[in-house]
Amino acid sequence: MNNDTKLTFIKEDPWRIFRIMAEFVDSFETLSQVGPGVTIFGSARMLPGDPHYQAAVELAKGLAKHNLAIITGGGPGIMEAANKGAGLAKGKSVGLNIELPHEQKGNRYANIPINFHYFFSRKVCFVKYSIAFVFMPGGFGTLDEFFEVLTLVQTQRIPEFPLILFGKEHWKGLLRWMKGRLEGSEFISPGDLDLFTVTDDPQEAINLILDYERRVGPPEIMPKAFA
Repeated sequence: MNNDTKLTFIKEDPWRIFRIMAEFVDSFETLSQVGPGVTIFGSARMLPGDPHYQAAVELAKGLAKHNLAIITGGGPGIMEAANKGAGLAKGKSVGLNIELPHEQKGNRYANIPINFHYFFSRKVCFVKYSIAFVFMPGGFGTLDEFFEVLTLVQTQRIPEFPLILFGKEHWKGLLRWMKGRLEGSEFISPGDLDLFTVTDDPQEAINLILDYERRVGPPEIMPKAFA
């Protein structure tokens, strides 16, 4: 470590640690009061006229009517749709917004907004306070969240929460590749592709999540991620 590097650490890194701690403390304090939630991921670029946008509204509205908080990344597109659906049901609509140089701006439907500077602290909050995850069509961010949560379930770092891929046409190419390349080459174990469900039906997704909630019990005894 040269002198310039040491000087940068002394000046910047300790304060950066405090900022990271503050993000965790503030977000944990808020989300711990929200109750069980369902995180809905999807493209920030999805327009309101798209059928998947409307499906996200319907899905979130149906879940919120059963007292499940809806958690999103807080931005536009699918995130906005899910927060809107929760709001229409007069439910808890959480938006974990991230500071980005472009594309991401907080949507007006999140009635519990929380802002993040760091992706990793935001990711922890998605998982720590959710009992199910829905992945609508999206880009790199959605894929990143899907594989991260899937890996946590596969490695038993978190319980086998419902993981739902919404939009059969959107996901079919990836699923074919996973079946042929990953399972076919034995890079994953038999049964790993059964850790998630694929559907086009918002009500089916709602039923899967409500069935899981009934099986695991009331909120106070539900399994906690990263306990």
